[in-house]
Amino acid sequence: MEFSLAYEMQRPTLDDHAVIEETLEQCILADEMGFDSVWFVEHHFLTTFSMSPCPEIILTAIAAQTKRIRLGFGVVILPYHHPVRVAERIAMLDHISHGRVDFGTGRSAPFEQTGMGIDPRLSREMWEESLTMIPKIWESETFEYEGTFWKVPPREVLPKPYQKPHPPIWVAALQPATYQLAAEKGIGVMALGVNAPSVLEPSIKAYREAIKNANPVGGAINNKWLSSCFGLCGEDDMATKELAAQSLKTFFGPGRPYVQDQKDVYANLLDQWGGIPDHLAQNFSRYIAVEAQPGGTNGGSSNALDLSGGSALAQKIWEEFDAETMANRAIIVAGDPASCIEAIKVHEATGVDQIQFLMATETVGHKEVMKSIEMFGKHVIPAFRKEGQSVTPVDV
Repeated sequence: MEFSLAYEMQRPTLDDHAVIEETLEQCILADEMGFDSVWFVEHHFLTTFSMSPCPEIILTAIAAQTKRIRLGFGVVILPYHHPVRVAERIAMLDHISHGRVDFGTGRSAPFEQTGMGIDPRLSREMWEESLTMIPKIWESETFEYEGTFWKVPPREVLPKPYQKPHPPIWVAALQPATYQLAAEKGIGVMALGVNAPSVLEPSIKAYREAIKNANPVGGAINNKWLSSCFGLCGEDDMATKELAAQSLKTFFGPGRPYVQDQKDVYANLLDQWGGIPDHLAQNFSRYIAVEAQPGGTNGGSSNALDLSGGSALAQKIWEEFDAETMANRAIIVAGDPASCIEAIKVHEATGVDQIQFLMATETVGHKEVMKSIEMFGKHVIPAFRKEGQSVTPVDV
């Protein structure tokens, strides 16, 4: 099992400089404590929510101050950038870091796309065309391309990546159709939907089977699955679970970037979290019809909402979803080291290769994040290393 941190670079205040300094400090500590990767998003226009518009810059700063931790683009929004420029920047950072780059790809959401002058209806085609071009740029002495969105006359593009044939390629994925597409293209899945492991397990199995017949976009297949969740380790088990649960709920709260303009968002989140817990189904039984479905896991029922109660009812039930149930279902990996280890084992049993934690949010302060990183490194990560296995720096 690999362990990584995700960064939105959220801002509880408008002190941009403090967020940058704290983020760098956290990533340097993560390197020292044995985390395998850090991942940085690319977001634009999300005022007070995310301050990560140019991940290649902060990743370069991290590369200069760390020795072994991998540097993940989580993700490059391909429709926003000319493929040649993406290929050049990824390859340059790969050299600066001595081969530590992971190349995550995605296409963002309509609010950001329209701000960049991108027609959301074309974003999937733009992502696919760019994804087709970039590995070819890396693998060709002279590159040329005649596409729908980009046309490149014969040109030599340098540098080529340090990793051969190129850095691992990933795609941000929120639904089974994208998992399947990743398998077809031979690229890794970054499952960023914050799902209960039991919900993702069938998709992981399907991905493993489908990627056996991949037609890879590049010279190497990346057959890894990454699952994202909110993580936090602390000395007080219940207080840490509550803090992580509040962080998650604030992140997906009403009007937030990840829920705006989405239909039935809270009913969908309840499904992603494994259905309505039994105690909440009982609490709300007078208001809703709940039909038990087969396949409930972790001691809870997988229940389907009768949405005649409306989205407001689904949101109310989501708000009542308690931290202990989140932890038991491994929706969050939180609590003391023993609780974190047990939750990670749930993810590990589904076939996840890398678990990615979002720790630093507007509701979790720098001191709590630093303490959490330290406790993961001292008490949690070692429980998943093979006997005698040590974390060694890359060859520099």
